[in-house]
Amino acid sequence: QLQNKILILTICAAGIGGTFQYGYNLSIINAPATYIQMFMNTTWLERMGAPLESNVILLLWSFTVSAYPLGGLTGAVVAGPMAIRLGRKMSLLLNNVFVIVAAALSGFSRMAKSFEMIMLSRFFAGVNAGVSMNIQPMYLAESAPKKLRGAVALTSASFTALGLVLGQVVGLRELLGGEESWPFLLASNIVPALIQLTALPWLPESPRYLLIDRGDKESCISALQKLRGTSDLSAELEEMMAEQAAVKGQRAKNPWELFQNPALRWQLASIVVLSSAMQLCGNDSMYSYAAYVFEEAGIPQDKIPYVVIGTGSCELIASVTCNMIIDCAGRRPLLLGGYIFMAGWAVVFMVALSQQTQISWMPYLSVACIFAYILSFGIGPAGVTGVLPTEVFDQMSRPAAYVICGSLLWFNLFLVGTAFPFIVKSLAHFCYIPFLVVCVCTALYVWFFLPETKGKSFLEISEEFRKRNFKTKTRAGFYKCPEEIKTTTL
Repeated sequence: QLQNKILILTICAAGIGGTFQYGYNLSIINAPATYIQMFMNTTWLERMGAPLESNVILLLWSFTVSAYPLGGLTGAVVAGPMAIRLGRKMSLLLNNVFVIVAAALSGFSRMAKSFEMIMLSRFFAGVNAGVSMNIQPMYLAESAPKKLRGAVALTSASFTALGLVLGQVVGLRELLGGEESWPFLLASNIVPALIQLTALPWLPESPRYLLIDRGDKESCISALQKLRGTSDLSAELEEMMAEQAAVKGQRAKNPWELFQNPALRWQLASIVVLSSAMQLCGNDSMYSYAAYVFEEAGIPQDKIPYVVIGTGSCELIASVTCNMIIDCAGRRPLLLGGYIFMAGWAVVFMVALSQQTQISWMPYLSVACIFAYILSFGIGPAGVTGVLPTEVFDQMSRPAAYVICGSLLWFNLFLVGTAFPFIVKSLAHFCYIPFLVVCVCTALYVWFFLPETKGKSFLEISEEFRKRNFKTKTRAGFYKCPEEIKTTTL
């Protein structure tokens, strides 16, 4: 029972200062948007003696919003080297430096009369989120027992959704979303960082990292005993040592080396498709559309922020549900079901939008579609996508795979955020056609090409992908034996 508590504490300590920050920082910027734009104008007026034009204010606000995914992309790129050199736990701890700097910059921005500090703050908050989005699922999946690996790694998505909801709640006018308190709202991300800095140092490092990367068997056994108790660890240790033997003599790979390695062809294709689809499926755009749809449904303007909290709560409920069933249902059914349902709801949503003015009850159907779309995303793609890079890559390739995965996620977040207003302008009520195409194509890829990883060891998963990667060569007589692949140097 004590060991179960230690695993739970590890999950909570990693999550509260990890992916929680991604969701929290994503949502807290929405509430004070008008006040920050007024602050930009007032500051410029005091400096230059003339107010800013509305299009310049909009441009400055766009820079402020764009700084977050730009920082996230930077964080995703540095996360791989950090995970290799510093370890998973130490990387998460040092990552809090970025968010503390971000909190200080935004907290003192009004006092310093500098809106540039807010832009810089958003960049550092993005770096923090980029690092944690890559390292937290890696740390948790490597620390979890095989039968709970999916559920434990998936808590990263649950903490993201929790951060999203709490950010929406704290951003209410009655709390920190008012005109006088917005600097405190933007600086409130320091609280999760301090909680993690207090709790995580007392918890163990990833046992796989200690054994396979560091070669420290004693520390690995000590970490395992803390996480599993004094029960028989021989089977798990034997599996880790087999993986250590399989990668013996290899060094941690760089991201570009994964593209050059034919033994990783299908693993790489899978994470590229799924990481891209996670942002290109249109879930975040649903949040953008929510306020308009709620207004059309007759919800009073001042009550819309409270209803928007319901959308974040939907994703949280779905993530927690997925967390409970992933190791029973498997990864493929959740991904497949999520994208198929999203495709279906996208069609219904576009029909409902096109008939808003003609049929009285259509606005209510639009509202139902928003909640259903977000639920479908949360039940599968939101969490399972982050688990897969840990499961389909070996210890030497895993950090580089997360760099690729994270870079795609942040680039596509920026891409969708930039392109969506233009998509709405050109396609109007049928703006979800591009997202519908992405959902259908991703569902087809999962159906035909993605193997199930539930309940399998990392070596078993690697062997299954190896057969796929060298199927053609085996038939042609070029592939001789597994040992040949294990000793390939790039």
